[in-house]
Amino acid sequence: MATPFEPKKDDAELVHREQLSPNFDERSMPITMAVMHYTEMKPVENALNRLTDADAKVSAHYLITEKGEVIRLVPEEKRAWHAGASYWRGVKDVNSASIGIELDHPGHRGGGYREFASAQIDALIPLLARIVKQYDIPRANVVGHSDVAPMRKVDPGELFPWPRLAEYGLCLPIPEKLEKGDPFHNEGAFILALERYGYDITEGRKAIEAFERRWRPELIEGKVDAQLGAILWHLLLERDRGASR
Repeated sequence: MATPFEPKKDDAELVHREQLSPNFDERSMPITMAVMHYTEMKPVENALNRLTDADAKVSAHYLITEKGEVIRLVPEEKRAWHAGASYWRGVKDVNSASIGIELDHPGHRGGGYREFASAQIDALIPLLARIVKQYDIPRANVVGHSDVAPMRKVDPGELFPWPRLAEYGLCLPIPEKLEKGDPFHNEGAFILALERYGYDITEGRKAIEAFERRWRPELIEGKVDAQLGAILWHLLLERDRGASR
């Protein structure tokens, strides 16, 4: 892992402007998570209009354009409405426990899914580094919308650069050494282990796809195999020995 990213001390250098949304309320939990999204709307002005429209009842704390402009929509101390019905590691009110970051991106709709802009990720990394450091967010709790809402969401998707964030200690890396093997004898055992790791397994196949999208993005089938089992087992072992914070 690379040296942890040291964010600039002045948040004014990380956030370029504010366009405040009326869509927020009070938190009922401390901040322990950060959730990555894509807007699935183009141009970016359409996403901004929706995120700041009182009738839409959706928002996020930040939106980052493809050109790398960081726009604050909701103050961090407030509860933005970005995750919807969601769950992660026992937390049912993900909005109360998280910072939501929207990335300007066309998404999967209409076949327009593509890699994220370099300028956008260059702006995300120092912002996320400051958030993770300020709130002492565990790497395992920097997640995608699909991780916390696998039945409904696929964003930020398989092309989101998790490995680059992991280089700076901002999320968990994808396991590479899988010598511990796959201990799960069937799909049911794997799905129960997914629940133990933190996923909502109400719809097993969707939970499997969400896991693949995050941890094996090159192959998303919604089917359990030995490689998936070995990845999940590695993650569980690292968590249980306290190495995955």
